[in-house]
Amino acid sequence: MLIDTHCHLADADYDADRAEVLARAWAAGLARIVVIGASRESAERALGFAAEEPRLSVTAGVHPHDAGGWTDEAREWLRATLRRPEVVAAGEMGLDYHYDRSPRSVQRQVFEAQLGLAREAGKPAVIHAREADDDVAAVLRANRDVPVILHSFSSGPGLLRAGLDLSHYVSFSGMVTFKNWRLDQAILDTPLDRILVETDGPYLAPVPHRGKRNEPAYVRQVAERIATVRGLAVDELIRASAANAARVFRFPTP
Repeated sequence: MLIDTHCHLADADYDADRAEVLARAWAAGLARIVVIGASRESAERALGFAAEEPRLSVTAGVHPHDAGGWTDEAREWLRATLRRPEVVAAGEMGLDYHYDRSPRSVQRQVFEAQLGLAREAGKPAVIHAREADDDVAAVLRANRDVPVILHSFSSGPGLLRAGLDLSHYVSFSGMVTFKNWRLDQAILDTPLDRILVETDGPYLAPVPHRGKRNEPAYVRQVAERIATVRGLAVDELIRASAANAARVFRFPTP
């Protein structure tokens, strides 16, 4: 019943052996993978894969790194794409003040525009937040009617509290297994009915795979670590996170 709620399976890193990666995922017990479309190109590639594999769901959006390329044409593409049944969420979207690859004011404008399209489509939004906690929290409060997933959570308590106060979901990645992880309290503070697990593959491979390409089969290590922190049996954590994923993305419970 494992669900990897965030994997960049359309990335070129998987081009050489994508079929084998998926075979390992199903063999590891995954029921579904949410393939992230953080650009038009990656979303359209992901839709092609989902057409051939019903256990893949897709998101579509514009990453904050690429916010400078937002146009009216991009808005209309995203509006139409979010209507497709295979597309379960908008994003990855948000704010990234670490790299600042797009001007911050433009990032905020495009973030809010995409939340508006998610609202229009009746779908949740997958949020990227890096060194921008206060501004992300402010945008979420101004758009409180759009359910969101705080993806690969590694932010501070302020953003966590803002998200939980709005009944949003918090997704944890392989970072929870790293020696320098210091946010077990975030795992404990997130209600069990709001926790999701992800790989963020090909990035952030969990221990014992750290330093290698990440892949969906490794999401089990994320679930095991979260279960340990919370004092739960891993099967209980997996069942809860799968039910949460089915609820927020509106696909059948495994």
